[in-house]
Amino acid sequence: MFLATDGATLHYEVRGSGPLLLVSQSGEGDADRSTDLVDLLIDRYTVVTYDRRGLSRSTLADPGQRVSMTQHADDVHRILAELTDEPALMLGCSMGAAIGLHLAIAHPEQLERLVAHDPVTPSLLPTGQRERHTAELAHLQKVYRDGGLEAAFPEIARVLGIDPAHQETEPGLTPMPLTPRRLANFDFFIDRDFTAVAEAELAPESLRAAPVRIVAACGSTTAPSAFVGQCAQSLAELMGLRTVPFPGGHNGNTTHPRAYAARLQDVLTRA
Repeated sequence: MFLATDGATLHYEVRGSGPLLLVSQSGEGDADRSTDLVDLLIDRYTVVTYDRRGLSRSTLADPGQRVSMTQHADDVHRILAELTDEPALMLGCSMGAAIGLHLAIAHPEQLERLVAHDPVTPSLLPTGQRERHTAELAHLQKVYRDGGLEAAFPEIARVLGIDPAHQETEPGLTPMPLTPRRLANFDFFIDRDFTAVAEAELAPESLRAAPVRIVAACGSTTAPSAFVGQCAQSLAELMGLRTVPFPGGHNGNTTHPRAYAARLQDVLTRA
């Protein structure tokens, strides 16, 4: 399905039955990225996935335009408004978690509960940490522009606390090769979404006041010293909560879908 928004046409998919759960993917992930996880959720939830603007089938009216976290949050707002009048559940992973936090401030009436897994949100951090990590994002962009994905992948993994050489996974996962579509998504993600993340302002006071139940989730093997680990901890402290570990690391939704689905179900139904 497609939905026209401000400056873009969004592709989204709806599967399953039950309470509405919108999944906002990490990084270059589009509506198909967490297919193994979604397959395990559709017997309990009406699961909505989508291609972020600029990725895959969500095309921009002006292909060269900049993007912002405000636009990304407004896109989710419009998708939810198209599908329901009731507060929805949301799982946001990495950048998707950051989008969820912006939505919780702009349109809190649309969210009942947000599971924010390893949110890529520098503005949650103290000034020194924020400056260091936004500089890291700018450095990653330069590495990518100079040397392509082959050069950028190791640096991205380091920043996210991922060890690709020793990353455990559940058996029988759906293959996700680096197709031309995924390569194009990586290009957009690094070239433009990194800038959107670095420039975004998220008011801590407004987030704390939002009447949305927020779960500060983190990968169980995500290093607390990693950028995203620090963001998850800062979110938990802001909300007066403890971080909730989820199976796997930063990409646990794709590496451990069975255990992740069970943990998500527990968190979403907890009183």
